Amino acid sequence: MSFLEIKDIRKKIGNVEILKGINIDLEKGGFLVLVGPSGCGKSTLLNAIAGLLPPSSGDIVIDGQVVTDLHPSKRDIAMVFQSYALYPNMTVEENIAFALEMRGVDKAAREAAVKQVAKTLQIEHLLKRRPSQLSGGQRQRVAMGRALVRQPRVFLFDEPLSNLDAKLRVEVRAEIKALHQNTHATIVYVTHDQIEAMTLASKIVVLKEGTVQQVGAPSEIYNRPANLFVADFMGSPAMNMLKGNVVSSDGAQAIALFGNENVKVAMPPSVTKSLADGKEIILGLRPEAITDTGLLDPQVRSVAQIEADVTMVEPTGSDTFVTGRLDGASFTARTRADVHVSVGQKFPFAFNLDKAVVFDPETTGRID
Repeated sequence: MSFLEIKDIRKKIGNVEILKGINIDLEKGGFLVLVGPSGCGKSTLLNAIAGLLPPSSGDIVIDGQVVTDLHPSKRDIAMVFQSYALYPNMTVEENIAFALEMRGVDKAAREAAVKQVAKTLQIEHLLKRRPSQLSGGQRQRVAMGRALVRQPRVFLFDEPLSNLDAKLRVEVRAEIKALHQNTHATIVYVTHDQIEAMTLASKIVVLKEGTVQQVGAPSEIYNRPANLFVADFMGSPAMNMLKGNVVSSDGAQAIALFGNENVKVAMPPSVTKSLADGKEIILGLRPEAITDTGLLDPQVRSVAQIEADVTMVEPTGSDTFVTGRLDGASFTARTRADVHVSVGQKFPFAFNLDKAVVFDPETTGRID
């Protein structure tokens, strides 16, 4: 049974519809990440769940209780903001304990709760400091502690890592994941960073212009994107989108890439239905599905080897990204770190068609 239910939520501001019929459900203890570009409606939806921005229509249900019209203070929700929102005149201990004090919790119980939360977040040594004496990562941990100490029904995170530098983002992201694993809290998390979404979520919702593009587990979103928008938005580097046409080859259907019948690949196993000859399609392949032959998984059932001109080589340490160009179209491959390749040469790329997905350029949807 769903613990959090978002039922046909719509929000209009003036004549502009920000949310256009959002339907999502989340099990108890789940980690839901709302992801999408700026202006897609993810923060508006989070504020609607919190009660800070009432929806124009639809319902929000928490643990079987309709909370759509409840005041934020009565929803038993804790929110962590990107700006930390700590009281500068209070110590860390006082900041964390403040919500309990407002609820009338006695001093001994407050101290015990703060001590437990501080231990969980490894900030026991910071309890007597004030926010001005803390780093950005420490302040974010305190903001998390202030939410955690209340033991709410739902935690809401509004881009909590956006003010941190790259190294701190990785560290605090790992702490949030560990916090969820240790507490089994129900979390709704907003970000525009697809790496955060992939690493943290048990369920991802991809939003675009106030509509849900796809809902699913991280692996499903990444490997089986529902449409071209999701395929392009999720993943870094982005999925390669190679134009082609359906052709018949040796009694089976194949794809002539870039409209060139001399560059054909077998129809990927993911496409189970017959397509009309000549139909335009887009072949989607993640960079790791295009590689050098030495890195290719020996278990691959369907593979094509295509020689293309190398236009860029980007070593990253653990591997190397190579940009290939064929018939005027470019693609990015992920190869071994020690692969011998240089700009200007022709290089044999291995296309792992087991991991390919095919899209209809007219509807933008995935073809199964």
